[in-house]
Amino acid sequence: MPTDPRERRAARHAGLPTDSASTAPRKTPITADRITDAALQVIATEGYDALTIRRVAAVLGTGPSSLYAHILNKDDLDDLLVGRLCAEIRLPEPDPASWREQIHDVYAQLRDVYLKYPGVSRAALAMVPTHLETLRLGEGILAILLAGGIEPQAAAWALDALTLYVSAYTLERSLVRQRQRNHDDNWVLGREELIERFSALPAAEFPHTRRHAAELTSGTGHDRFDFALTLMLDNLSRRPRA
Repeated sequence: MPTDPRERRAARHAGLPTDSASTAPRKTPITADRITDAALQVIATEGYDALTIRRVAAVLGTGPSSLYAHILNKDDLDDLLVGRLCAEIRLPEPDPASWREQIHDVYAQLRDVYLKYPGVSRAALAMVPTHLETLRLGEGILAILLAGGIEPQAAAWALDALTLYVSAYTLERSLVRQRQRNHDDNWVLGREELIERFSALPAAEFPHTRRHAAELTSGTGHDRFDFALTLMLDNLSRRPRA
């Protein structure tokens, strides 16, 4: 098996085995999969902000140096995390007649997976995807967009924009939940209090905010997510082909 961490990472992304078979060890060996499992455990219980190489090593009952035989750094761990979560997404066979619904379903799956691990979508931001599962998801989304008649350049940029929106949406939801759990944090306001505050603004300076306070604070569940995705997809389908 490759001994250099960079060679290990390259083998992993190429879908090649990185660990050779061996006789039963005295203790469970450290692997990239076990590192990923431990990292997700940390995020699920403590949030993404708590994720460090040292914290993951502690969960595995080992030292940080043991992890560096399998990962390069925190960025490499992020790559593994996003790849693992992307592996959970089910991709449909592209259907030109229902491509909007298919795109919405795929991104709703990604949204829900990210929300299971508070703040984990931050790992996907500003990251160049190299994990095979992350690339599989991008390939599947691109295939659906192309099947829907979206020209290649627009489809490529739409893939980026839609994925960025889902990452940002889930990150914000995770931050709000974190603040709501902190009972000493006065930042989070209920809808009724927000409406009251908006309605009390000076009418001369904020006429629209006062008048539409209810609309500005409306929406439950993922109503706003559905609205934004539908808005982007509808406008994408109206773009003239080059």
